Amino acid sequence: MIKVDAMIKNKALPPEKLDRGRAYRFESDAYLKVAKHLEDWCDGRLFGLIQLTRARLRTLLDELKDEPAVFRPDQMSEALKWENGVIPEVYELLQDDDADDDEEHEEAAKNVPKRFDYGTTMEVDGSMQYLAISLPSKESVLYESAHELVRQNGFQFEPSNKMWWLRDRRKTLNFLACYWNDLKKRFRAEFSKNFLRRTKKIRFAKIACKATAQDDGFKIQLKLDAKGADNLALRNTLTHGEQFLETPRGIVLIEPKKIDRFRTVQRALSQDVDRPFSPQFATNLSAAELVEAHDLLDGLVSKFEVPEKWRKKSEALKDFSKLHPAPVNKVLNAKLREYQKIGTAWMWHLYNQGLAGVLADEMGLGKTVQALAFLDCIWRKKERIGPNLVVCPASLLENWRREAHTFTPELKVYIHHGIGRKKSLSKLEEYDLIITSYSTLRRDAETFHKIDFDAVIADEAQHIKNRQTQNAKALMGIKSKGKFVLTGTPLENSMDDLRSLFEFLLPDYLAKPPKGCRRDNRAWYDERARHQVTRYILRRSKKLVAPELPEKIEQVFYCEMDAKQEKFYKSVQEQTQKAIQELEMSGASEGQIRFAALAQLTRLRQICADPRILDDSMDSEDSTKLKAFKEILQEAIDGGHRMLVFSQFVSVLQILKKELEEMGVEYCYLDGKTKNRAAVCDRFNIDDTIPVFLISLKAGGVGLNLTGANMVVHYDPWWNPAVEAQATDRAHRIGQKRVVTSIKLLVTESVEEKVLELQINKAEMLKEILDESASATASIGLKQIKELIS
Repeated sequence: MIKVDAMIKNKALPPEKLDRGRAYRFESDAYLKVAKHLEDWCDGRLFGLIQLTRARLRTLLDELKDEPAVFRPDQMSEALKWENGVIPEVYELLQDDDADDDEEHEEAAKNVPKRFDYGTTMEVDGSMQYLAISLPSKESVLYESAHELVRQNGFQFEPSNKMWWLRDRRKTLNFLACYWNDLKKRFRAEFSKNFLRRTKKIRFAKIACKATAQDDGFKIQLKLDAKGADNLALRNTLTHGEQFLETPRGIVLIEPKKIDRFRTVQRALSQDVDRPFSPQFATNLSAAELVEAHDLLDGLVSKFEVPEKWRKKSEALKDFSKLHPAPVNKVLNAKLREYQKIGTAWMWHLYNQGLAGVLADEMGLGKTVQALAFLDCIWRKKERIGPNLVVCPASLLENWRREAHTFTPELKVYIHHGIGRKKSLSKLEEYDLIITSYSTLRRDAETFHKIDFDAVIADEAQHIKNRQTQNAKALMGIKSKGKFVLTGTPLENSMDDLRSLFEFLLPDYLAKPPKGCRRDNRAWYDERARHQVTRYILRRSKKLVAPELPEKIEQVFYCEMDAKQEKFYKSVQEQTQKAIQELEMSGASEGQIRFAALAQLTRLRQICADPRILDDSMDSEDSTKLKAFKEILQEAIDGGHRMLVFSQFVSVLQILKKELEEMGVEYCYLDGKTKNRAAVCDRFNIDDTIPVFLISLKAGGVGLNLTGANMVVHYDPWWNPAVEAQATDRAHRIGQKRVVTSIKLLVTESVEEKVLELQINKAEMLKEILDESASATASIGLKQIKELIS
């Protein structure tokens, strides 16, 4: 222990009282160097009382050589004299005939807690037979916990020397096994030379590990190494509650914390909560288990070097900076944001290591384009196994086709769906990418199960969450090198969902709780599963990647009509064309014909929105937009998003109201008849448990502030871009703290798609056609209207 004072104008001042905002000048460089050393050792602070090791005190004395700066605490008037570069009476105390002494002290000094209140330090003396501990001063932040430690472990206080004594060999060794490391690292204790000399033959038991590569993974053998003690001796010692073992080579201490962690690792790797502890443990690890085993063994096993083959599989999943970029073609790579490049590289790494994963990015972050970039990498590799497969809800088939055409135009893509789909195995294998629906896969499972795929991607994972469904069983039977699931839904809260998905991705990776499992044991299996899947689920939120995103993300969601809706649409389309021809043949004026054509155009748009508007005998399953909307809604709710849904048809809003009520989803509603508009808007903004606000475009397209939502769905797009943008800005305005996603639902091969193609170049013309208030006086030509209807 040394005492430090700063001399200012011949007045001693404790360093704590120095004005940190003032500049001071040192009389020599020696004092400056000493101050720097002390600040380094004390975490940037200076204290009046400092406990130093012998090595550090020697460092200070070497800097102060021949300076009149060293005093005896009881004789501050005269500095100690230097003789030939040393102060004899001080250097005598620094002579050390036991090399272990300073090593132990240096180890303790490395573990000084930050902002430690130094006071006086805990001192430990004794041997294998007894311990004598001097507690830190009561001013120390560690005093209370140190005092509690000795009291709880049977130490007796001796007033004559103010030390706490433990006079029992067995208790002493058990105490050292439990708390020696705590004394060094937590309490920063000083161990006397006597103690270190008398305990130098004591060793701690360590965990040793041997890993042997196998075809698909590793065999690991873990052993509690107690310097020659056999398993029986170790078992007996631990069974009797002892933490030390006497061997011919000396005392071996068995640290309980290490044993507890070893027991945890054994249970985790064996997938058995009731597994009894054993000093030796061996198990086979699959490729999927390596990354978690790496985590479990880290810090448990002394000097364990992970084999290169093991490291290659697990390291990049532990640290994304170790991921190698995926070989995405330059054109597509230039379109990807940085987080999308990481997602593609993550999928590429898993694929090459024979693993699988869940890309669970929040809605709107581009999971589809990342998956397509990954599939493009597979297509470009030299040795291909077979085609790639995407399985998705029927409502998303057209969206996948268009995205593939946009981002991976070189891939030969086939939509396997509908009555005319190919059934021949050889015909299917001609394609680079096959896109099919869950229902079609179920019907054609026998054909698909005969194909060896390079990779299979299951979009919208909720369709296989129940492993007992025919959809899930059909997907489970697919043979593929790579398997991935895309979902915008956080999965960690539903253990059944997790287990079902990973039964597809990594069969037998997650242990199932045994039948009749107790509730607390079931909780153990659930927690294990959550930990195991962590490295195989990649989820980024918009908030996380916000710097890479625009303030508003706009997407077009393409919907393809099924057979019944398409038949109805074409029937009305043919009737419309026939009616116009009859009007023309009857000599009706162009104004009359144009008015009739605009009315028929509205009918076609209504069929696109929901065919039940015109034919109430049709079913909700016949509406492609409704099915797409339900997919979007479910993902939005699961992801904690809230949406505004705009439609220019009140009849559509009424249909959506009924659907939401049947689903048990709360909503707010606003159309032209709503009288308490402000109250309805306030309710939505204040109550974040309401996920949906249905709004008539004309009634709520302007003048509302609805920043409680971060999604906008244009159910039947308004073809004047300015009006649509105004509606989106109900959510995307001052006060909005999240990225807003705007989704436009669009029926392909319909009047909606034709109008969208013309929107940019002829927006003014479209406004006149589709704005009902202008329909009677529109100056648009009949020929242009007929082109839209055809």
